[in-house]
Amino acid sequence: MKIVDFDEDVTLLSEFYKLVSSNVIRVRKEKNISQLKLANAIGHQSPTFFGKAEILAEHKHFNLEHLFKMSVVLEVDINEFFKTPHQKSN
Repeated sequence: MKIVDFDEDVTLLSEFYKLVSSNVIRVRKEKNISQLKLANAIGHQSPTFFGKAEILAEHKHFNLEHLFKMSVVLEVDINEFFKTPHQKSN
């Protein structure tokens, strides 16, 4: 098992959040869905949190519940949110 100090190696977690966020944006745009419409569909009344999570503002990011709900309403496999750029082209 690899020992990682996530408090010291913040880049690793930050890059993961960026990957997920970019995939949420990609899938949402491919489906031609607005932030407001998707935010409402997963139970948020306003797109404010959603917009901040997409750009990782104020340390906001999507959690597993958000990703699960988005995968259901967008009708995509949840794995779409974890694909690297190389995997997207496959």
